Amino acid sequence: MRHVTFALLFVVAFVFAFIVGPWFAIRLLIAATPNDQALVGRQIAAFELHDYLGAIHRLDEWAGKKALVVVFLGDQCPVAKLVGPRLVELAARYEDKGVAFVGIDSNAQDSLADIAHYAREHKITFPILKDPGNVVADLFGAVRTPDAFVLDSGRTVRYRGMIDNQHTVGSSRPAATKNYVADALDELLAGKEVSQSATEPAGCFIGRVHRAVSGSDVTYSKHIAPIFNQNCVGCHRPGQVAPFALTSYDEAAGWAETIVEVVAGGRMPPWFASPKYGHFLNDARLSDSDKELIFTWVRNGCPAGESSDLPQPAKFVDGWRIPKPDMVLKMSEPYEIPDRGVVAYQTFELDAEFPVDRWVQAGELRPSNPSVTHHMVLFFHPPGRASVDPTETLVNLIAGYGPGMPPSIYSPTACRRIPAGSKLLIQAHYTPNGSPQVDQSEVGLVFADPDKVQKEITVTGAINFFFNIPPGAKDYELRAVHGFDEDMLLFALTPHMHLRGKAFRFEAKYPDGRQEVLLDVPRYDFSWQNQYDLVEPKPMPAGTDIICTALFDNSADNPSNPDPTASVTFGEQTWQEMMVGTMNVSSMEQDLSLGAPKVKELGNGQYEATFAYKPNRKVEKVCLAGSFNEWTPDGQAMDGPDPEGRYTARLSLKPGKYQYKFVLDGTHWRADPGNPDHAGQHENSVLHVGSEN
Repeated sequence: MRHVTFALLFVVAFVFAFIVGPWFAIRLLIAATPNDQALVGRQIAAFELHDYLGAIHRLDEWAGKKALVVVFLGDQCPVAKLVGPRLVELAARYEDKGVAFVGIDSNAQDSLADIAHYAREHKITFPILKDPGNVVADLFGAVRTPDAFVLDSGRTVRYRGMIDNQHTVGSSRPAATKNYVADALDELLAGKEVSQSATEPAGCFIGRVHRAVSGSDVTYSKHIAPIFNQNCVGCHRPGQVAPFALTSYDEAAGWAETIVEVVAGGRMPPWFASPKYGHFLNDARLSDSDKELIFTWVRNGCPAGESSDLPQPAKFVDGWRIPKPDMVLKMSEPYEIPDRGVVAYQTFELDAEFPVDRWVQAGELRPSNPSVTHHMVLFFHPPGRASVDPTETLVNLIAGYGPGMPPSIYSPTACRRIPAGSKLLIQAHYTPNGSPQVDQSEVGLVFADPDKVQKEITVTGAINFFFNIPPGAKDYELRAVHGFDEDMLLFALTPHMHLRGKAFRFEAKYPDGRQEVLLDVPRYDFSWQNQYDLVEPKPMPAGTDIICTALFDNSADNPSNPDPTASVTFGEQTWQEMMVGTMNVSSMEQDLSLGAPKVKELGNGQYEATFAYKPNRKVEKVCLAGSFNEWTPDGQAMDGPDPEGRYTARLSLKPGKYQYKFVLDGTHWRADPGNPDHAGQHENSVLHVGSEN
């Protein structure tokens, strides 16, 4: 009778959705069973199911066992994949203690071949049974995969819920701190009451059989397939990073309840910017009308529709998505990803030399194994630095890879620069999927004609290096400010924190006192390293401050928190923290077609350098200051302006490397808009003379 009650609650949840919306319906469905103590203490009625090899198994087969652990599993659910090795360990540990394990797959979308693959992949030797029509799932009251039930010798439920607390949706701990199934078995075998008899299972909804409402106007073929083709199947297709495919009706219907949950909760598609602020070129949000079509489709039992209404399958490029690369580089050797656990960020140096500056017009990272490659970044390490600074992956970024991310493509006249003598590195974030894997990623680069480049896209940032987040702090606020001392163009914004990051906001404070929120990310997710590309470059007047505000959750309520008892400071590792807001920018007055200062050899070890500068506003005086005159603001007055508005100066210099800037009216310092070579914190222009040239 209990399983009938659960089935009614399941139906009521989706009827409720029709009135008050899908999110409340999902919460009703979740609340209907996981912590319902009525599920504990019930005796499970007899059932029989076939395993994936065709053999029949009945509940009374395990009548002689002291305990039976029944776990509802799914072949493609990421949490179910991650717990596979753990189940193997538990089954082996308790086998000699009179405990048996059995898996049940109730997903309508999982075939016998899928179940066999899951068993082989995780080396599972206990039976995994197929539950057609989710009859046994209804009998138990199972909702998700994985969902574990510990039965005593009388086949009464003594525990129901999570296996342990290591893995949940979207986050993993380095190791479990609570072992629910093991603790329940230990207490049961010792003749004790199970102290914690129920937890809320974490994972994917079981793909139950749907009964379509007759006459429904919304069908998979006509309405849902086009939405998925446009927004989802770029990742949700075989061989890609998404845990399951959405390229057919059976797949989509099997994941229907999970789709409603993640769409209604804003977890999918992965876009975390508040719609209140900014307009972004790569906005991945579903429209409200598309969401309502999905909710209506699921609410009406997932009608298939007519095959004639199906759209053409989405087409994807197997090769490079950028023009033919001028340079292709591959990791020197494959990297092995373990079957489980948390893999620290890995950095790989590529075999490439850059004797001169190279201008990157397009860059693309391609993992050989997208199923375990969550994201990667390609960045340069400039010459003269012994070690890689943690911020280089952000400020020296050339291209990135992540689920659904397009390749990095710049304008032929506004590009990223790899300085001469730099090294190229890949930083990769791998996510184990339950079985050992390998990856050997590659990168393709398209170079621009240097004679056509007018602007360099650089990455700057507001960074807070000095903080100490207290243990247990739930909403710890940090701020960082970056000021623009010249007119700039803003192209993109990227918030970056680690596992305790909770929220992030970019705000501009303009010289006239106005303030504007540029980007607000109220629910930051470390698993998704999103860059937010502006629809149009945004002018940032000189004197503008970019104020970044971040919130951190170092409490035990944060399931991703590596250690809520630790004080947390700045660091590269994920158990440390960062508070970085980066911006892709270029100088509004920069015009690299003007060229760097002209250098002419005079003889006797002397050279003449000719400097030229054209201000973009009216000034009274322009001076040249640099390492050649001890940075005296008025040390070298420049001649001009000429009829074209240019100021010029000539200096006699010895061979060497010089830094310089132009000084406007004694107070405003400007880099050379025609020279891309910069150095130091203040981005001084650099001139190489003689043997240094």
